Amino acid sequence: MSDATRLTAADRPVLAQLWARTSRIDPRYLIAFLITLVLVCAQFRYHMVGGYDRLALALLTCMGTEALLSWFDRGRVVNLQSAYISGISLTLLTKPQGAALWPFALGGFLAISSKYVLRYRDSHLWNPTNFAITVLLLTAPDKVSVLSHQFGNDLATNLVIWTFGLIIAARVGVLHITLTYVLSFLVLGTLRAAALGQPVLPEIAPLTGPMYQLFVFFMITDPRTVVKGKRKQIVVAILIAIMEALIRFASDKGVILPTAFNAAPAFLALATVGPVAKFIDLRRSPRRGSGVAPAGNTLPRNDSAMATR
Repeated sequence: MSDATRLTAADRPVLAQLWARTSRIDPRYLIAFLITLVLVCAQFRYHMVGGYDRLALALLTCMGTEALLSWFDRGRVVNLQSAYISGISLTLLTKPQGAALWPFALGGFLAISSKYVLRYRDSHLWNPTNFAITVLLLTAPDKVSVLSHQFGNDLATNLVIWTFGLIIAARVGVLHITLTYVLSFLVLGTLRAAALGQPVLPEIAPLTGPMYQLFVFFMITDPRTVVKGKRKQIVVAILIAIMEALIRFASDKGVILPTAFNAAPAFLALATVGPVAKFIDLRRSPRRGSGVAPAGNTLPRNDSAMATR
C-alpha cells in the first residue's frame, strides 16, 4: 500500500471520525440521547412537560413495569432504555385535562404490558407508546388529548431536532423509513390541499411540529415492530401515510369518526396499519429454529437496535 492510499485516523475528516465512532455505540443510547434532547428543548423553550411529577410518574411506571414483567417472563430484568424512551414519549405526547396524573400511570402500564401480552411468535405488534396513547384517546377522549402544535414552527428548535434525528436515524439504519414517510406526507398533503382547494403550506405544516417529530423518529421506526426487509419497510411507511391521509380527508368531508382519529390521525394510522403488516410479515416468515431462510431481501439483524423500545 502506498503512502498516498494509507490514511490514519488523524488524516480523516472530523465528521468521518465522529461517524466511525458512533458505529461502536449501542443504538439504544443514540435513541435515548435523541428523546432526551427533544425533552430538554421542549421544556426549557416551551415548558411543555407540564410538571416534573408527570415525568417522574411516567418514567417510574414504565421502568418499574418493564422490570417486573421482564423478570416474570424471562427470569431477568432486561435493559430499561426502551421503558425510558416510552416514559419520556408519554410525558411529552399525553395532555390530560387539568392536572390529572392517572393517564401517565395508566399509559405507562399499557405501553409496557402490551409488549408482553399482545404478542405473536414472540414479537409484539404495536409500538408501546403508540398503543398506549391510542387506547387513552379512544377510551377517554374527553379526559385526554395529545400534543399538537405547542412547539410552534420555531426554526432553531426544529433545526436542532431534525439534524440530530436524521443523523441518528441514519446510524441506526432506519433513515429510509423516516424519509419515505416524510416524502409521502408531503405528496399526499399537497394532493389533499388541491382536492379541497386549500393552501398547501397549512396542510404540510404539521410535519414541523413536535408530535410528528416524535412520530417519525421514534414510533414509525421502532425496530421491534417494523417489518423485515428494506423494501417492505418502505411500502408499509407509504401505506401508513396513505391511511393517515384518508383519515384526514374523511374528517374534512364530515365522516363521523371517533375523536381519536381527528385528534391524532398519524397515531391511529400507525396503530391500524403497523400491527397488521407486522402480523402478516411474521406469519409469512419461518419460525425460529426451523432452519429455513426467509425469502426475499431482508436487512441484516442488528440485535442491539432490535432491542430498543
